[in-house]
Amino acid sequence: MSFREQINALLSLIRKELHRFFRIWTQSLIPPVATSVLYFVIFGSLIGKRIGDMGGVDYMQFMAPGLVMLSVITNSYSNVVSSFFGVKFQKSIEELLVSPMPIYLIIIGFVAGGVARGIIVGILVMITALFFTSLEVQNIALTLLIVILTATLFSLAGMINAIYANSFDDISIVPTFVLTPLIYLGGVFYSIELLSDFWQGVSKINPILYMVNSFRYGMIGISDISVDYAILMISLFILIFSVFVYVLLKKGIGIRT
Repeated sequence: MSFREQINALLSLIRKELHRFFRIWTQSLIPPVATSVLYFVIFGSLIGKRIGDMGGVDYMQFMAPGLVMLSVITNSYSNVVSSFFGVKFQKSIEELLVSPMPIYLIIIGFVAGGVARGIIVGILVMITALFFTSLEVQNIALTLLIVILTATLFSLAGMINAIYANSFDDISIVPTFVLTPLIYLGGVFYSIELLSDFWQGVSKINPILYMVNSFRYGMIGISDISVDYAILMISLFILIFSVFVYVLLKKGIGIRT
């Protein structure tokens, strides 16, 4: 394929991915916003008044960046895992793999769809947060960087899950038993400074803690961890996952029989 043909193929795949979740916007975009409203009402308005400040800011302000990242992570992951498993289940992934389109462009196409959905839902949740609290982004460049890196990482993770999944039940195991606990223990609703030294150490093993805190730092200027270390760690995992997905598709693992 020529360079122009590769670009056209990539754009076609990205358009397909975007059309996929926009077509079912009542299922892909509205539920995360409705869920965030419940979080703001229950945890922010009701429980938050009893908690008071967290990390030197109002609890609602502290919680808002965490909820945005929660929506970015879950939606970028779920978009790719469901989309890729869908084409795998329908056997249309085989047509992509035998086409002249390079494997790395196939990966970029699916990941771009996941990143787009994660960012769009994140923006919608942030707009929703403005109805409950005031937010002023402290570092726009850092905030955008963390969102894009995080959405990319979990889009790749969703792709790995889809490659190994053999049924629709398999694509729900990781989100339910791995992703959800890590998210809720990743500092979305609390500062790890409230924990004992032992549990702070345990919390720092959780990679989502670094994503949530670095995004919170970009939004409101507070963090429990080193932001530079968080960016380095996320970038490293993206590199590892990218190579891993490429090798899996190249060998046809989980796809070719």
